Amino acid sequence: MKDMKFSENVLRIDTSGIRKIFEAAGSDAINLGLGQPDFDTPAHIKEAAIKAISEGFTGYTVGPGIPELREALSRKFEEENGFSVSPQEIIVTSGASEALSIALAALLNPGDEVLISNPGFVSYNALVEILNGKTVSVPLSEDLTMKPESVLEKINPKTRALILNSPSNPTGAVTSKADIKALAEIADDYNITIISDEVYEYFIYEGEHVSPASYSDNVITVNATSKSYAMTGWRLGYVAARKEYTDQMLKVHQYIQACANSVAQKAAYAAVAGPKDSVNTMREEFRKRRDVLVNGLNDLGMECPTPKGAFYAFPKVSNSAEVASRFISNGVVVVPGTAFGSGGNGYIRLSYAASMENIEKALGIMEKVL
Repeated sequence: MKDMKFSENVLRIDTSGIRKIFEAAGSDAINLGLGQPDFDTPAHIKEAAIKAISEGFTGYTVGPGIPELREALSRKFEEENGFSVSPQEIIVTSGASEALSIALAALLNPGDEVLISNPGFVSYNALVEILNGKTVSVPLSEDLTMKPESVLEKINPKTRALILNSPSNPTGAVTSKADIKALAEIADDYNITIISDEVYEYFIYEGEHVSPASYSDNVITVNATSKSYAMTGWRLGYVAARKEYTDQMLKVHQYIQACANSVAQKAAYAAVAGPKDSVNTMREEFRKRRDVLVNGLNDLGMECPTPKGAFYAFPKVSNSAEVASRFISNGVVVVPGTAFGSGGNGYIRLSYAASMENIEKALGIMEKVL
């Protein structure tokens, strides 16, 4: 093995800082590090999956996904997101992770540049580098959102795409309607593609969710059932775009995945086409937890703006790695901001997708540590 050669692209990237912290944490630790709802998948969704298994719906499906799910998603985009895509312009994927991967694979040639917020979700940079692209960091503004003027400063002839994530991981910030519209206009003016990661769209507490695809055709919209319906382990995502995009993405999808999980697709149909009571319940519970956590962090002397969406708090700290390490060693798992890029230095990320009891316990432990 000593002479074994590996991909330089893969050797350059590190394993996810979030996963390393999660896997290293003790079993009795309070985990505020992982972005996973602590709710169970709603009963009607589980029942749809059980029915699918009982009826033997366990083989391959058509590559883009079962027709009824894509039809339901087409209606969802029209009714909730303000843009029209046909079922033929939607691909059901194995989570939003695959959707992001096939979108980037369809777009990038070696050396093409992708604009990514710094700090931003950990997968974006790694996926671009694996595909021989080049990441270009866009610093966030004071309100922790990506501003059109900052994007304009980074655009050059090699710019191929911009990844936008609103509501955002790790900051919980929500990009304004005016800025979304301006970014869409930039995409049109410079002929670049916005990859819009909208997995937290239902978890907004102030402001509104706006899809850039409602303003431009130069958009690939990525989403999933994972966060919205407490279905993270089901690995069911989807991507929507004009046919010119999806034709190319489908080529990649069919070779790396063939089709998404058949049973999960039936469950996702029940989720998308069914009642939203569970979503509303989670959102209101997350709002309560957010207020308790943010007020508690500010009382401890950590400057923490109130996040408008998702389920993350992103307070300022004096030293990201040191503070995170002290909390973790005392039984509270948090993520240093540097796991999300150099722009995260001086911050830590905490998830309030944890029980109120655990949030209150964590605040008590943090008070003693500080």
